[in-house]
Amino acid sequence: MAQTTITDSASGNRTAGALDGLRILDLSRILAGPTCTQLLGDLGADVIKIERPGVGDDTRTWGPPFVTDTEGHDTNESAYYLSSNRNKRSVAVDIATPEGAVLVRRLAAKCDVLIENFKVGGLAKYGLAYDDLKDELPRLVYCSITGFGQTGPNAHRAGYDIMAQGYGGIMSITGAPDGEPMKVAVGIADVMCGMYASTAILAALRHRDRTGEGQHIDIALVDTQMAWLINEGTNYLVSGQPPKRRGNQHPNIVPYQVFEVADGHIIVAVGNDAQFVHFCELIGMPELAGDERYRTNARRLYHRDELIAVLARRLRQMKKWVMIEGMEACGVPGGPINTLPEVFGSDQARARDMKITMPHPLAGTGTVDLIGNPVKLSRTPVTYCRAPPVCGADTVATIREILGNETLDEALTPAE
Repeated sequence: MAQTTITDSASGNRTAGALDGLRILDLSRILAGPTCTQLLGDLGADVIKIERPGVGDDTRTWGPPFVTDTEGHDTNESAYYLSSNRNKRSVAVDIATPEGAVLVRRLAAKCDVLIENFKVGGLAKYGLAYDDLKDELPRLVYCSITGFGQTGPNAHRAGYDIMAQGYGGIMSITGAPDGEPMKVAVGIADVMCGMYASTAILAALRHRDRTGEGQHIDIALVDTQMAWLINEGTNYLVSGQPPKRRGNQHPNIVPYQVFEVADGHIIVAVGNDAQFVHFCELIGMPELAGDERYRTNARRLYHRDELIAVLARRLRQMKKWVMIEGMEACGVPGGPINTLPEVFGSDQARARDMKITMPHPLAGTGTVDLIGNPVKLSRTPVTYCRAPPVCGADTVATIREILGNETLDEALTPAE
């Protein structure tokens, strides 16, 4: 089994993780920032999520589905919110009030990292922008996530995943050739921005630990979206030719796509010329591998349309599991297209702890199922000690712990 630990979410007891001892002040919401901080929390950091009292993270209402209580009624905890907010403490503070802003500033002084995703300049009016804190807190790593970054002609614009996917180019190359541009089914621009942010934060902490110097991280959904265009982006930069939408086909490898078979669909991912020979033998058409038009991948790319037409006709006569098992036996990459019940019910998901169950105070069953962390560390495995918190659930305890046993009222009372 994969090395993970699930502990009591109420007590928060946990084994020391790789980031044990780091404290993160999380002023982010929606998906990019929370994805980043959940990953840091899984790795052992203490994450304090600041939420607006009575409202909380916007995604709490992004359902159905919601967690249901003992009577089967919806709570205010959406599945969307659950997806990216475990291993955090929720502190409900209204930063729009002077006393709330001061309280957050005091908490920042006790933290290693502050992460936020307000619009550019949005925190300055509360005295919580990087420029407001950098002199007083020179060791603080301050990460700002925005749609278009802190600079440039679009810096003022709000950032949403679909806007980033559209502006950053991925939608132009996603979808069927004769269909409309298509966004990826999940908020992948947000998620990847969160991943880049977590890497940047760890790099900045490395620098801080060596020099004592914090810094500002400026990271944008659109920038990171452009960055993960990867080979298709570089294909364009090298050739000057805009890529085409190819549906499930690969721009640089043939055959590498989804094919219809007699009883469904399969993935075929022929990665080299030797695999192509084995694939042709498997489908009873060895002559294709010897045809000069298809002998090499470069030639197959040039003759893509005619080859795919031949393969498609043949594969529509084949059975799904005959093909999948046959490809496995002869070393040709390929496989099924699983539904989510098949994904999370698979032996692979169980073996790798990719579905976890955690206690939750509002769930009628007493628990919620979540997606596990894919990172497997041999010495400092990820731990799951806190289910995604109810809004404000940790306010009093967190303030007392960090600010020296103050009550909430005392913490919100302006100094004389």
